[in-house]
Amino acid sequence: MVLNIWFNRWFSTVSHYMELIRHNPDQQEFIIHGTHPNSDTVYFNYCDVFSTEPDIEGEDYIQFCLDYCIQNQIHIFVPRKENVLISRHLEKFEDIGVSVLVCPDGDLMAMVDNKAAMYQSLQNQEKEGNFIVTIPSYQIVNNAQEFKVAYEQLSKDNTKLCIKPVIGEGASGFRIIDNDADTIPFIFNTASSQKISYETALRILQTQEHFPDLMVLEYLDGYEYSIDCLADADGTLLTAIPRKKGNGRIREIEYNKDLIEIAEKMAIQYKIPYVFNIQVKYKDGIPKLLEINPRMSGGLHISCLADINFPYYAIKLLLGNQLEPLYPKFGLKATHIEQPVILSSEDSSVLV
Repeated sequence: MVLNIWFNRWFSTVSHYMELIRHNPDQQEFIIHGTHPNSDTVYFNYCDVFSTEPDIEGEDYIQFCLDYCIQNQIHIFVPRKENVLISRHLEKFEDIGVSVLVCPDGDLMAMVDNKAAMYQSLQNQEKEGNFIVTIPSYQIVNNAQEFKVAYEQLSKDNTKLCIKPVIGEGASGFRIIDNDADTIPFIFNTASSQKISYETALRILQTQEHFPDLMVLEYLDGYEYSIDCLADADGTLLTAIPRKKGNGRIREIEYNKDLIEIAEKMAIQYKIPYVFNIQVKYKDGIPKLLEINPRMSGGLHISCLADINFPYYAIKLLLGNQLEPLYPKFGLKATHIEQPVILSSEDSSVLV
């Protein structure tokens, strides 16, 4: 049976996941659908069927998803946009025969999506004697005065700080507080930066009486790792691949016992099924949590080089199939280069 699988608005790297699913070891055939509001979306080139989707949110978007599934006889839906809300409406998709690759616990999805709520949950676990992972020192603020107090308290002992939104993806909104950012050498010598001075940040935040919750936290200056995790439908961890972010675009698939233990403890406590990602960064030799993503990460295709086809295996688990024991290959170092992709072409050749 050929299966229709749909990816809604995703990162461009979803193109790698589409290819991994298409070229799966079981030779299962798929018709891959992709949608995005931008008609020039690069991953359309990797889809069998593609179209633009409306730039809407909330309940209206849920209805669009349901309609798309019905009209296109979708068997498997892999959402990124509105994945938290979709997890709260799974029964609507189940009623039309669609399997959705998302954690079915909407409350858990919402908590994991909120960095402050996730940190608080982990701190509560530690108070009960269940230590999972170290949390950076942090405070939540939503006005300029709170930001000022948090900065003064957290920056004692010359601790370097950073800020980021409580809810957000990737590096959106992330800034390192560095007072050198307002100097002439900084302007002349820095091509691009995520740095901002305290005074500039405070001046910007003072323009509004209140703003969305913002985390002020210690900056972690060690190596950063993404831990890509595969779990069965019950949340039992099947494998975890620590992926070290080296200089530039260098990535290393590393066997790191401490990080794998973090993944194991996280799985036991929260039971996130199918596929999820834990991001940590070291400081003074201690891995501290950045965030958890209850979905496929943007760099998951690098972890797949460990001979683990995460996207396809997650689909198999979603459909109720069992996996053979997994034996990831560690010790790999990888990188990537840009590759041009033709989005459209017109024959303008001229005979001379």
